[in-house]
Amino acid sequence: YMVRCCIFDLDGTLVNSIYAIQKSVNQTLESFGLEPISVEDTKRYVGDGYKKLMERALKAQGDENLRFYEESLVKYSTFFKDCCLYRVEPYEGIRQLLEFLKSHGVKIAVLSNKADEMAGPVVEHYYPGVFPLVQGALSGVPTKPDPTLLYKLMERMGAKPEQTLFVGDSNVDIRTGKNGKLDTCGVLWGFRSRSELEQEGAHHLVERPGQLLSLVLGRPETQTLAPHEVAKAAQ
Repeated sequence: YMVRCCIFDLDGTLVNSIYAIQKSVNQTLESFGLEPISVEDTKRYVGDGYKKLMERALKAQGDENLRFYEESLVKYSTFFKDCCLYRVEPYEGIRQLLEFLKSHGVKIAVLSNKADEMAGPVVEHYYPGVFPLVQGALSGVPTKPDPTLLYKLMERMGAKPEQTLFVGDSNVDIRTGKNGKLDTCGVLWGFRSRSELEQEGAHHLVERPGQLLSLVLGRPETQTLAPHEVAKAAQ
């Protein structure tokens, strides 16, 4: 089958934003006198939007009855605005992958559970001018894995389900793609494990951006080498 459209998750797929998310959660927890969470915890709690993230973090750190829940949402949003770019890095090789896809006529877009007003600027900061469409979470609209926003985004792209691939790093992303009747591709450089993506039934799994490129374009993988590796190979 031919992939004409690729829809990407953001956090853990296009950018490694785990430290920014962890910092915002921990500042929120500390304001209530609760213990901080680790990077590993953060990786497990993300994926369903910040409300679910704070619910999981509060319960794990002793606020079982969620006394601080409503207040934590306001605080997290405030803290996150200040440190949303803290130690965030685009994953290596993704920019080249995206440019290559576009040059071969593949349409690309982002669907994230990050709030819409944050998702756009983050994508634009790390991938300026690359994505024509970015859809984040909107208040009052169900988030991934519900396919509501996915359908809206596909409509804006002019994407047909049988020609669209959903790419992400978590069970939420695989469910989203399946709910939208799309083929799914789990990336192994993100926040979640191979076993989680396999259990969720991802149609494809890739370890490197080059593998995703060869999957979409249906041809052998081209290895991208860092400059020092090129020099070494040339010698």
